[in-house]
Amino acid sequence: MRHYLDVLTETVKRDWDLKALCNWHGEEFTYKEMATHIAKLHLIFENAGIKKGEKIALCATNSARWAIAFLASNTYETVTVPLLADFQPEAVNNLVDHSESVLLFTDKDMFAKLDVAKMPRLRGVVCAQDYSLLWSEDEAVKNAFASVDAAFAARYPAGFSKEAVNYPTDNAKNLAVINYTSGTTSAPKGVMLRYECFSASIDFAIRAIPAYSKDNIVSMLPMGHIYGLVFEFMYPLCYGVTVYYLGKAPAATTLLKAVAEVKPYLIITVPLVMEKVYKSSIKPTLSKPVMKVLTAIPLVNKLIYKVVVKKLIEAFGGNVQQFIMGGAPLNPEVERAFRKMGLPYTVGYGMTEAAPLLAYTQPWYFVPGSCGKKVDSCEVRIDSEDPEHIAGEIQAKGVNICSGYFNNPEASENAFTEDGYLRTGDLGTMDRNGNITIRGRSKSMILSANGQNIYPEEVEAVVNSQEYVVESVVVDRASKLVALVYLDKDAIKKAGLDEETVSDLPENIRVNANKNLAVYSKIAKVEVVDEPFAKTPKMSIKRFLYK
Repeated sequence: MRHYLDVLTETVKRDWDLKALCNWHGEEFTYKEMATHIAKLHLIFENAGIKKGEKIALCATNSARWAIAFLASNTYETVTVPLLADFQPEAVNNLVDHSESVLLFTDKDMFAKLDVAKMPRLRGVVCAQDYSLLWSEDEAVKNAFASVDAAFAARYPAGFSKEAVNYPTDNAKNLAVINYTSGTTSAPKGVMLRYECFSASIDFAIRAIPAYSKDNIVSMLPMGHIYGLVFEFMYPLCYGVTVYYLGKAPAATTLLKAVAEVKPYLIITVPLVMEKVYKSSIKPTLSKPVMKVLTAIPLVNKLIYKVVVKKLIEAFGGNVQQFIMGGAPLNPEVERAFRKMGLPYTVGYGMTEAAPLLAYTQPWYFVPGSCGKKVDSCEVRIDSEDPEHIAGEIQAKGVNICSGYFNNPEASENAFTEDGYLRTGDLGTMDRNGNITIRGRSKSMILSANGQNIYPEEVEAVVNSQEYVVESVVVDRASKLVALVYLDKDAIKKAGLDEETVSDLPENIRVNANKNLAVYSKIAKVEVVDEPFAKTPKMSIKRFLYK
């Protein structure tokens, strides 16, 4: 397993004049320019007296400069603390303080809402858009920023060359990142990830999904979350891919315009996005009477599905080799359709504590309903007397697994079994071929009155397949299952449904869903909610908000 900073050093030197990091329709940086900015930030850290092992926080919208600031901290061997840009200001105050960060990169708008008095260890706040100093009461920090150009000229009198790039690789066991989770069932915790955790994930990624200097990728997931950080930034960049940033989460039309222009080799997303694409673009076409007839004819249906897939891939730029989904299960109806079409998709499984991958299989080996097989950097087991048929907690142990939670010994201790396996909190089964299927969260499992285990995610998959349902949450009320549903208002309007028909939808959804549910998991009632459910950055619904 190669250290990812060894790979990055090699790539920077090889692709010196090629594009590395770009803001879509904005700033662009070659590998040379990226490395130059990293070197200047190193000098600022050094002259400000910031030491290896100290903490540097990042809380800003996705951008090329965010990525450079991360790399500068990571290669200087300070511990980087990426925070989600949509955290509330008070949460940012608390997490910067909890992480013991001495420097903070953030947006000007966010800084205006923060209170430096609540972050007493901070020695400086830096603008993530241009690396100017927004605040400091420390003379060494002020001088380091004011004199950076002179210091850079003195350090590199003959100019900055590729020979000067040599990122450290003797730090595999050292703490690299503290990533605060945004869990669905509890308050955020600071996951401690070592350099070797990232090396393991990046090494696996390049073997499973090769990338080259000619490739592009669009970063649409928040880099404050481990999924976007590793798979839309660190892994692609290490192998010469040009990364394009869209900034804040884009609207669907903006996203499609961007991918059509950038032509990414890989789409990494959450099931909800692909389910929307299916319901809005694919299902209406395949549901037409003539299409139903044609898709029922052998050979003819293959030709039709091939055309549909080609058009879908063209809509994403035409170069997509595979669609990787994670963070939540894929709707069975959508999965069946993708399977028939031959769409090159796969569903993986991971979590922040695994940096982030625990399971993945390439599309051509993927078993529908599963989330792939364990990655080779860790061991995965099911805590069950019959792992193939009886769900148990998924547990993992390996080089990519975190060291615990920062400044939280109790949570760290509870996170691992006596023999050192991480307790994921997820319930699953594993077939004889090693394919893992997620059954639900252990904390969300519902025990029925007759002792049956009910996994709400499985019931929700059935509810979500009903017409006009966008998403749902199944809850237990007085030992009865109630489905909270958010309806597709645009589809209802387009269909021209009258008020009486709309008012009948909840009961119709309940009746039709129950036709496909076991007796013990039938729904007693359906309630309509007015707004989409609150979600984490990886688009998991925050279940604890709904009872």
